[in-house]
Amino acid sequence: MTIEILSNGALNLVQDLGRPDHVGIGVSSSGAMDVPALILANSMLGNPADAAGIEISIFPFRLRFLEAANFASAGASTTVAVRGRSWPSWWTAHADAGDILTIEPPPDGGRVYLAMSGGIDVPCVLGSRSTDLKSGFGGFEGRGLLKGDRLSSLHGGLVGAASLPSRGIAPQTRIAFSDELKRGTVTIRTMAGAELHRFNKQAIAAFTESDFRLTPDCNRQGYRLEGEVLALDAKVELLSHGIVPGTIQVPPSGQPIIQMAEANTCGGYPKIATVIEADLWRLAQLRPGLRVRFTLVDQQAALAAKRALDEELARFANALAVAGVPAPALLKHKEIP
Repeated sequence: MTIEILSNGALNLVQDLGRPDHVGIGVSSSGAMDVPALILANSMLGNPADAAGIEISIFPFRLRFLEAANFASAGASTTVAVRGRSWPSWWTAHADAGDILTIEPPPDGGRVYLAMSGGIDVPCVLGSRSTDLKSGFGGFEGRGLLKGDRLSSLHGGLVGAASLPSRGIAPQTRIAFSDELKRGTVTIRTMAGAELHRFNKQAIAAFTESDFRLTPDCNRQGYRLEGEVLALDAKVELLSHGIVPGTIQVPPSGQPIIQMAEANTCGGYPKIATVIEADLWRLAQLRPGLRVRFTLVDQQAALAAKRALDEELARFANALAVAGVPAPALLKHKEIP
């Protein structure tokens, strides 16, 4: 299967589940910002959970199918159209050679994921096909997709199906999250950071009791927020230390920064909290201007949230398997103790 990109988008990228095993040598984990969305799009096609797809954040997005193919979309709620027919997000369908696919701008939410049968075939770098945009490697030539680029798929999944039945799924957590987006304020669960105790009582109260606005200064590396100033009890000098996606640092301005998929692997700003893994996808779907309300949870609650997310993904994969999608759709999620 081969497709041709018909629209420019410096932030439309080939992504898979990233390179988390290489963070220890200074390589950003990268990968999809909304991991569950990419996993479910792959599941609908019988692809392995870690197959590469296209992360789309610049709209409208258009491509031409140069060969017949099956595809699936997931992520932000929007409209996907081919040959005069349109579908909502969280849908899979078949396209013939010459068909043009268009994905319209989502009314809310920030990213849509497009999976192709077999997964996108780009070179595997450090165990991943994902684009590290900050460092300029991986994905398609280490950059965003441009008009005229051509991508092919690997063999596997439902590549051989002459015409995949059009069908969709409806994750209840996404429906509830869409309601939050419409209200303009999204709740994000966090765990206490290593330097939480260094912040004064007013700052800790403000962190959990006030809203922070997502500024336009946000990208795959990090989100800058604007709100109450989070002040330390006293000035502190810290050595650079390890950070991961979800780490919330507070620079001297007192305005928090959330590290995202292409986060630096070390930094010296005090860490007030870390977003739990199960809520990273919620951050991925935010757009500038929306407000965030943080809550603090303990380790047990964070682990329970991750289990609940994994179980939801597994339920969909199992349901798809029953419906005739090949076994590779069964998710390869890690067990949590």
